[in-house]
Amino acid sequence: MRVAVISAEAVPYSKTGGLGDVAGALPKALKKVGVDSVLVTPCYWQTKGEHLWETAIDDLDVPWKGGIYPAKAFYSEANGSPTFLIDAPSYFHRDSIYGFREDHERFAFFNRAALTLLKRIGKAPDIVHLNDWHCGFAAAELAVVRHHDPFWRSTRTVFSIHNMAYQGVFGTEDLWKFGFGGEFERNAFLSNGAASAMKAGLSLSDTLSTVSKRYAAEIQQPENGYGLDWLVRRRAHRLVGITNGVDYEVWDPKTDPEIPAHYDIDDLSGKAECKRRLLEQFSLPVRLDRPIFASVTRLTAQKGIDLMMQAAGEIVGSGAYIISLGSGEKSYEDFWQRLRDHAPSQVGVYRGYNESLAHQIEAGADIFMMPSKFEPCGLNQMYSLRYGTVPIVRAVGGLDDTVQNFDSVNGTGNGFKFGPYRADRFVDRIFEALFAYADADVWRKIQRNGMSEDNSWENAARKYVELYRWTLD
Repeated sequence: MRVAVISAEAVPYSKTGGLGDVAGALPKALKKVGVDSVLVTPCYWQTKGEHLWETAIDDLDVPWKGGIYPAKAFYSEANGSPTFLIDAPSYFHRDSIYGFREDHERFAFFNRAALTLLKRIGKAPDIVHLNDWHCGFAAAELAVVRHHDPFWRSTRTVFSIHNMAYQGVFGTEDLWKFGFGGEFERNAFLSNGAASAMKAGLSLSDTLSTVSKRYAAEIQQPENGYGLDWLVRRRAHRLVGITNGVDYEVWDPKTDPEIPAHYDIDDLSGKAECKRRLLEQFSLPVRLDRPIFASVTRLTAQKGIDLMMQAAGEIVGSGAYIISLGSGEKSYEDFWQRLRDHAPSQVGVYRGYNESLAHQIEAGADIFMMPSKFEPCGLNQMYSLRYGTVPIVRAVGGLDDTVQNFDSVNGTGNGFKFGPYRADRFVDRIFEALFAYADADVWRKIQRNGMSEDNSWENAARKYVELYRWTLD
């Protein structure tokens, strides 16, 4: 089976969120389970790993807006699988990956370039795996061209929804410029008087997937469907939820080069040293008997920061530590700084993002907070499970699928979760976790329950192979 994964971002070349992690890890995992996979992603100005590149195609002439755009393609295997990076300076050499008025045009071009590239590098893929709204354009193009272009005749499309909140909406007047002037394509894009690349992907792909079973159900409801829930319900018979995986070559406390001491499920002693070093790094008193509550996240309303704000006083009042890494909305950044100023011996704050520090926090913390309003999948709760850092989450999306409430009677469960989006419910779980933490044997049981979970990408990749076969059948 030959699979081409197309994504607007992919680790290690680019990343703004979970999409980058997924798109970077999936092709490598597919390769490990015997799939002939290739990744196609843009070559941004911020793209890392330049020393691993080689020019694959220096004359990638892309048919575009009635003419030809002379692009290039670089080749790399920095993510562990064959990758082609589309180099188009006017579209991708910018200060940031997203946030421009013509983002829809940038990714419409990227889709056209990716399909042009795939025709240059070998036989047609059996599956083109598209990701989020940025790739809705390719879904529309393939739905049309495979009826008259023999190269694409047997190719089928899988469209993965990572976040329904972002739908790639733009003016319908641009559709004809991108080559979507036919009534069939226009109807696929049209949404409330505008054009939506997400709608085109949902409408015209052969099968749909999303990043957790719970999120597959949630996006069929108005609260999380953002105006397209009716379409997801209509195509629910073609929708599958597959929880994202964790790259255990990167996230494993037994081998992680970013942390000061290694440990595993059989010997957790190294975690205490990681905790000691984390407290020292944030200039906090080294009291290993006190738990560390941690948060590593973008500071946005989606992530439940307002619930953390309401619960922070209870955590500090219990004598525990809080460590936060992240940046985002100024009001949230200011809150964490005020809390740090109020309790400098209990609170540590890092404003921004630091990949190495994220690993150190996962290893050194005791409890990880993810009280999200919505969370299609989430990765940090799965990192936390692997690192013996017990998660407290809200029961939404992938958080609900991957975290099970600890049952003190049966000794089952790997964390704590709550339902209604209310601070008092979150605080209840915080005190339940503190009560469990006070009993070392109970706490070790919860930690080991989490560390024994298999959230590997190899496991997820096998489920994607089943989806691909179903799509082809």
